[in-house]
Amino acid sequence: MRPTIDTYKHKGQRQRLIESLLAKGITNTTVLEALSNTPRHFFLDSAFEQFAYEERAFTIVANQTISHPYTVAYQTQLLQLSPYQKVLEIGTGSGYQACVLAQLKVNLYTIERQRDLYDINKKFEYLLSFKNITQFYRDGFEGLPTFAPFDRILITAAAPIVPPKLLEQLKPQGCMVIPLGEGTTQCMQRITKQTDGTFVTELFDNFSFVPMLSGKNG
Repeated sequence: MRPTIDTYKHKGQRQRLIESLLAKGITNTTVLEALSNTPRHFFLDSAFEQFAYEERAFTIVANQTISHPYTVAYQTQLLQLSPYQKVLEIGTGSGYQACVLAQLKVNLYTIERQRDLYDINKKFEYLLSFKNITQFYRDGFEGLPTFAPFDRILITAAAPIVPPKLLEQLKPQGCMVIPLGEGTTQCMQRITKQTDGTFVTELFDNFSFVPMLSGKNG
């Protein structure tokens, strides 16, 4: 069972988390505010509630994970978001990253390939409270061509390649943040689409994600 009450103790734990993120180089104030306002313990079983604001990942349904808070903050900061942008997230997972993005007032379209996770999230009251989140049960490699183009695309799993169909769904001057590579670690990259249709790639730190898989599961 998930917790549903956000106490002063939880808020204090989040404040200490924000201080640690600042010390690690997360400086975007709107990103920090979004994490401060998002009760991470809501996304975990109550058995793990006391650990929710530690810098650690947790296994969830379908052998997926809820990412470290630092990873969520890092990817969100790289997106350089503005209100009302159209954003595509590949890998809804627990919904934690989606709710952080929603706090930034973007129009979020999020895809999950694991049917069990998708079904859980479609009943998750906190996630459903954000009217700017639209959930889809799809293959992330295919994206959402019907809703394209997107200002931003975020991939929350280790991609073996840069998905070409997702590049096609980026707006000119839009960007994709993607952990690229197979194996135990991936290089975080930001790929920006130029007005002439070419791409510029920036390389950042290494992280560890679960693999991005094709197709739908379930």
